[in-house]
Amino acid sequence: MVSRRLPARGPGSIGRVSSETSCRAAGQPRPRTAHAAAWQGWRPDDRATLTFVRRGDEVLLIRKKRGLGAGKINGPGGKLDPGESFAESAVREVEEELLVTPTGLERAGTLAFQFVDGYGIFVAVFTASGLHGTARETDEATPLWTPIDRIPYAEMWKDDELWLPWMFAGRRFAGRFVFDDDEMLAWSLEERETVALDIDEAVAECPDGIVLTG
Repeated sequence: MVSRRLPARGPGSIGRVSSETSCRAAGQPRPRTAHAAAWQGWRPDDRATLTFVRRGDEVLLIRKKRGLGAGKINGPGGKLDPGESFAESAVREVEEELLVTPTGLERAGTLAFQFVDGYGIFVAVFTASGLHGTARETDEATPLWTPIDRIPYAEMWKDDELWLPWMFAGRRFAGRFVFDDDEMLAWSLEERETVALDIDEAVAECPDGIVLTG
């Protein structure tokens, strides 16, 4: 899971909005199940990205150094700045965290997260086929080139072990997840022919694809 940056419990370091603009205050659905019907009309508080740079049989991960999720392993990423596209955010976050520019960016999937406290976030996942520069440690992260067959899921958020294998296999996906802090309560993962960044389309059920639930 992408991480949150401001004081709130639960996975990661993406900044949270105030209760004035939360899903709860806006009267939007707050799903307690991963079934698609419960997500109709859902709107996240934040939009964010995760990017995974491939190099042969390795992938570039990070160990977070500060904020919530410090010490955990993830892909570089963060929430969109105002007026920024998902692709622009994906590039910027890698540049800020690792001082390199990813190239050959492709959409891999989408992840919709709803927390029982009312917070929701929608994440676009990208892969990159290369990069300009050498990944370096920053105040935010330590780079970790990791063999794909040795991904340290025990040091990552629980949802990662569900969709990362699909991403490495080149399978496009859309996931819906319900969390209570860092405990995953419900999930659904669907294979998609294309990756839609429209939220209504991304969280809708795809009847023709492979669907896993938990």
